[in-house]
Amino acid sequence: MTVYLLSFGAGLLVGVLYSVLNVRSPAPPVVALIGLLGILLGEQIIPVGRQMIAGTSIRTSWQQMRCGQHVFGAMPGRHAEPPAATRSDVQGVPS
Repeated sequence: MTVYLLSFGAGLLVGVLYSVLNVRSPAPPVVALIGLLGILLGEQIIPVGRQMIAGTSIRTSWQQMRCGQHVFGAMPGRHAEPPAATRSDVQGVPS
């Protein structure tokens, strides 16, 4: 959650600076956000496409390439990575 608040604060600070300098933002906010979404999704086309050419379904490809985490980031209150396996799990012995 801290990253989101810092990002929002930085954006707010830039907005205030633009206002003080009487400068318009380079793109309307919605246009800029749609462009960023396009960039994030575009980055996933090649890896997912490769998986699909290999015979994997689009849903499985999306999950294997962890596209959801890349596009949406780690949501607040969620862990981006599952907990690391314990040493006994790695050796095949349940803990």
